[in-house]
Amino acid sequence: MNDRSLLLRIIGEAYERPAWHGPNLRGVLRGIDAGLASRRPAPARHNIRELVLHCAYWKFVAWRRITASRGARFPRAGKNFFVAEGAWKDDLALLDESHHAFRHAVETLPARALASNSRTIYGVAMHDVYHAGQIRLLARVLTLPT
Repeated sequence: MNDRSLLLRIIGEAYERPAWHGPNLRGVLRGIDAGLASRRPAPARHNIRELVLHCAYWKFVAWRRITASRGARFPRAGKNFFVAEGAWKDDLALLDESHHAFRHAVETLPARALASNSRTIYGVAMHDVYHAGQIRLLARVLTLPT
């Protein structure tokens, strides 16, 4: 397996492909509705929607870095964490779009650029797995009987 194949496998397993560690980011979002996604575990704590937008944003930032697309703007105002407005399905679609643009960039990067950006690329996968665990825990806590 070459470096590109390995990086694509890592980001795929962290986001949408079967992985040994359990649910990936997209997997933990299955079955979460807008109501659950918007609930906060406590005041001033992030909800699932905000975490989804956060993940979409950092995939976008990584895409912008590895493609040198300096003028590109994330489609939501702000940075890092965002107020979730609009439809939950639009948040999920933005996460998917950000992932697929990032993945396409990794697929098409020249070998030299791939090598110099490998840390950013596998960092996106680690970020996805981290937040997948966080979202899974939030979903469980938020649905416990009171």
